[in-house]
Amino acid sequence: MHDRSGAALDSRAQQDLALDPFRIAGEPYYRPVAHEVALFEAAHRSRMPVMLKGPTGCGKTRFVEHMAWKLGRPLITVSCHEDMTASDLVGRYLLDAVGTVWHDGPLTLAVRSGAICYLDEIVEARQDTTVVIHSLTDDRRILPLEKKNEVLKAHPDFHLVISYNPGYQSVLKDLKESTKQRFGAIAFSYPVAAIEAEIVAAEASVDQRTAATLVNIGARSRNLKGHGLEEGASTRMLINAGLLVGNGIALAEACDVALVLPITDDPDIRDALRAAIAACV
Repeated sequence: MHDRSGAALDSRAQQDLALDPFRIAGEPYYRPVAHEVALFEAAHRSRMPVMLKGPTGCGKTRFVEHMAWKLGRPLITVSCHEDMTASDLVGRYLLDAVGTVWHDGPLTLAVRSGAICYLDEIVEARQDTTVVIHSLTDDRRILPLEKKNEVLKAHPDFHLVISYNPGYQSVLKDLKESTKQRFGAIAFSYPVAAIEAEIVAAEASVDQRTAATLVNIGARSRNLKGHGLEEGASTRMLINAGLLVGNGIALAEACDVALVLPITDDPDIRDALRAAIAACV
């Protein structure tokens, strides 16, 4: 019995060590814009899987980081892509010095340890890969490890979160209805101008006047969505422009580098954006 207890303690110690890189030491800056914090806390208490829906660069990932810190849980983030397989999430057998050894994937590590697992831009993953999460998103809360012939019961604190940009959905890239309906959803968008300026000022360490000017430029670029642009300038892009300004770059040039050139290759759209920037500066 003593040996078993010692082995269990050693296993927990190894698991805690494996989680160290996923613990968030300091509070990530996040400015709430509605009731998203309370909604997430309620979903976490009930272990309801959560889908964060909103445009790119609007704060979804930062929100998850903030909530992981607030709840005191490790955060394991997976950036989804079209080449990702179920084994990349769950794990696989690999050869090492002692032979063939099983290595947990990020999803399995989160399930075992009670971490928050965040699948970022899940729509980028293949549907035959994302189906592996289905058994974790209902009352079973299990993860079958078929290659190990094991069914893993989720830790009581395990919580699954995904992000999703509806603006990118298409016939070829969209979540299956059988996946969508397993999640509660929190909608994100770009904040109203005053709050967005507050965020840009805090994140880029620029004055309120500069932040307000950047937000005005961002709003004008978003008006071009559907008229040559797939997406307008995100809050993240405005912060990047602010960081350049804070490092001595003129505002117009900072916007060119952080907003205009990354967002489009169309000369006419670039000219329109530059004209909008000139009118604001």
